[in-house]
Amino acid sequence: MQTRLLIKPVPYTFVRGGYYYFTRRVPADLTQHYKYPRIVQGLRTSSPKEAKLQAKIEAAKLDAYWTQMRLAKSEVLGRSLIRDGMDVPAVQSQNMTPNGALEGPTLIDALGIYLEQKGNGKAKSFRQSAERACGYVIENCDNKPSAAYTRQDVLVFRDWLVARGLTGSSVTRNFSYVKAVINFALSEFALDVRNPFVGVYHDRSKGVITRKPIPLDDLRRVQRECMQIDDDIRWIVALVSDTGMRLAEAAGLSLDDFNLQGDIPFVEVRKHPWRSLKTSASARVLPLSGMALWASQRILQQAGTSTFAFPRYNRGSRTSSNSASATFTSG
Repeated sequence: MQTRLLIKPVPYTFVRGGYYYFTRRVPADLTQHYKYPRIVQGLRTSSPKEAKLQAKIEAAKLDAYWTQMRLAKSEVLGRSLIRDGMDVPAVQSQNMTPNGALEGPTLIDALGIYLEQKGNGKAKSFRQSAERACGYVIENCDNKPSAAYTRQDVLVFRDWLVARGLTGSSVTRNFSYVKAVINFALSEFALDVRNPFVGVYHDRSKGVITRKPIPLDDLRRVQRECMQIDDDIRWIVALVSDTGMRLAEAAGLSLDDFNLQGDIPFVEVRKHPWRSLKTSASARVLPLSGMALWASQRILQQAGTSTFAFPRYNRGSRTSSNSASATFTSG
């Protein structure tokens, strides 16, 4: 007797060509506002876990938007008294507490405002991380107004992250994004409310492994192999090995960032339209010596028509640092 493997479907999605698509039927009372009775949008992922999170976020966004549409077209006392030509203000997605205090935008709306204001020029991972962290909150505590989350909600969120086996640093990172989104919303809407996600205890050292430096003999062996193979992949390894710059920083360098003239050759790590920096303090000038100088010389000697030091990782509008990382971890 054969045993069938049952895979639980991801809500609001279907799979086509190995990738997940979000789908949601438009409510009957709102179909007049849409060209088609069903919304379909690719999620650009083949991961069930990622698709589930994205689908929950998109479904929550739609629910909030549809609520605004219904409220905007509902009858309001005194509407007939509005002067001709006066615009009727749009209904904001804000709720009120029983005592009349403003609770602010929902977490989904707050996230949208935060990314719109803070996300310009940031790496794609910035948006993904913020959406993921807020998605976790919504999954466990619902999509509430920013000022309506309670300490109990926060503890549920924390315990869920810990139960998933996340390290202390990962828990901290998720909390930092949620705190930033809610802090921004409270500030933008002038809400005199304490952010409940602030000051929550968790073991920050759990699962965190202290990285040890690479033994010098191993480093020298890798550098010798870089010189023997002598290609662009080995140049980036050699460059990182003697400068300590991040892989993404090296992958996004332009030829103009190198200066081998003068007594002290150097490379300038700076923000580019195609590759941002982790922090503003990451912009710096690094002297070139040893294998880093050798790699820089080879990069400039073999430069073609591209303005990039590593064209293979800069074929689109953004540096493919993930591709660079995959190259080195796989081989």
